[in-house]
Amino acid sequence: MEQSLIAAVSGIEANQTYLDVIGNNIANSDTTGYKAENAVFTDLLAEQIAGASAPSAGQSAGIDPIAVGSGVRVGAVTNDQSQGAIQQTNEPTDVAIQGAGFLVADQNGQQFYTRAGNLTLDANGDLATPTGALIQGWEATGQGAIDTNAPVGVVNIPSGQVMSAAATSTFGMSGNLPAWSGSGTPPVVTTTLNGYDSLGNVVPLTLTFTGVAGTANEWTMQGTVPNGSSTTNLWTTAPDIKFNPTSGEISSITGTTANSDGSYTVPVTTMPPGSYPSGDTWAIDFPPPGSLSAVTQFGGEQTAQLTTQNGNSAGTLESYSIGGDGIISGAFSNGLTEPIAQLAMANFSNPTGLIDDGNLMYSASANSGQPAVGTAGTGGRGTLLGGALESSNVDLATELTDMIEAQEAYQADTKVVSTTSTVLQSLVQMQ
Repeated sequence: MEQSLIAAVSGIEANQTYLDVIGNNIANSDTTGYKAENAVFTDLLAEQIAGASAPSAGQSAGIDPIAVGSGVRVGAVTNDQSQGAIQQTNEPTDVAIQGAGFLVADQNGQQFYTRAGNLTLDANGDLATPTGALIQGWEATGQGAIDTNAPVGVVNIPSGQVMSAAATSTFGMSGNLPAWSGSGTPPVVTTTLNGYDSLGNVVPLTLTFTGVAGTANEWTMQGTVPNGSSTTNLWTTAPDIKFNPTSGEISSITGTTANSDGSYTVPVTTMPPGSYPSGDTWAIDFPPPGSLSAVTQFGGEQTAQLTTQNGNSAGTLESYSIGGDGIISGAFSNGLTEPIAQLAMANFSNPTGLIDDGNLMYSASANSGQPAVGTAGTGGRGTLLGGALESSNVDLATELTDMIEAQEAYQADTKVVSTTSTVLQSLVQMQ
C-alpha cells in the first residue's frame, strides 16, 4: 500500500515540474527568440513481485513476470528548436535567424550563443545584446575586405566612420559606336566620367572617338582632362580601334594586345598634371567580345560611354544594414556602400543539448557538441534577415491544453493519496 503513496507522490512532483515548465513557456510567449521547453516523463524502476517462467512442453504455459511500477519522474526538459515567426521591425541593429544556428556573443570572456537578435550599439559602437554581451564576427579591413578565416572578435560600427578616398586607376567602356563606312564626314562621339585623385578630388575624363576618314570600321580614341584653362591629352599618339565588319566586335587596338578573354586594357601614356595620380597609372578597359557590356560597332543608336571607374572621394557612414550572409554594409555620404563587418554564426550537432544560462543565452555542454563557427548560409547554418526579429515559438493554445492535462493528472495523484490514506485508516480501525 505504501507503493501507491510513493507512486502518487512522484506523480505530484513530476506534474508540478510540468506546470513549472508550462508556466515558464507562457510567461515567455512574447520573448524575442525564446524557445519553448518540453517536459519529458519517464517511469521509475518497477518492483518485481514474481519472475517469468518458461513453458513446459505438454504440461503448462509460460507465465509472464509480475511487476508494479514505482511512479514517474521528469527524465528531461528539452528545448523546441523550431523556427519562430519573423516580424519586421526596420531597426538596423535587429536581426532574425532563418533556419538553424545561433549568434555568437562574448560576456566577461565566456562565449555564449543566442537567437535573440534585438541588438543595440553601446557607447563604443560595439554591437551588443540588451544584457551587455558583445556580438562576435569579423571586422572589414581596407576596401571592405573581410577575412572569415581569422578569429572572431567584437563587431564594431563606429558613428561617423570614414571611407578613405581612393585614386582611380581604371575606367570601363561599354556600348555601341555607330557603324562607320569610311565615307563622308567622320562621326565624333564623346563621353565623360569623373575619376578621383588620391585626395578624393574630382578629375573629369573625356574620351573622344572619331571615325578615321576614308577607312571603314576604324576609329581614333583620345582622352583629355582639364589643365587650368586648357586641357591635356592622355595619349601623345591617339590609339586606333578597329572593328570586325562582320561581327561588329573590336578586332584590334594599337598600343596594346588582347587579354586572354578577348578584352583590351589600354594604358594611358601621358598622365594628367597636378597632384593626380601620385605615382599610379590610368587605363581604359574594353570588356570581352560577346559580353553584355562589350563595345561594338553596329548600325543604329549610339550608346558608347564610360560607365565605371574604381576611385572614390572620402565619405562618412550614414546608415547600415545586415544582409542574409551576415555582412553589415555601410552606406556612405559619397554614394558608395562598403562592407563594415560580418556576423559570425554557430551551429551544433545537438542544439537541444545546450545549457540554458538565462537571458536567452546558451552555452555548450558535453552533449551539445562543439560549436561550428562560420558564416550564415554555409555549413548547415541558416541565413539572417536584417531589420527583423524572430518571435517566441511558444504556442499558447498548446500550452493551455497541456496545463489542463497537468492539472488533471495532479488532481488524480492527490486523489490516489487521499484514497490510500482512507484505506490505511480502515486497516487501523480494524485492530
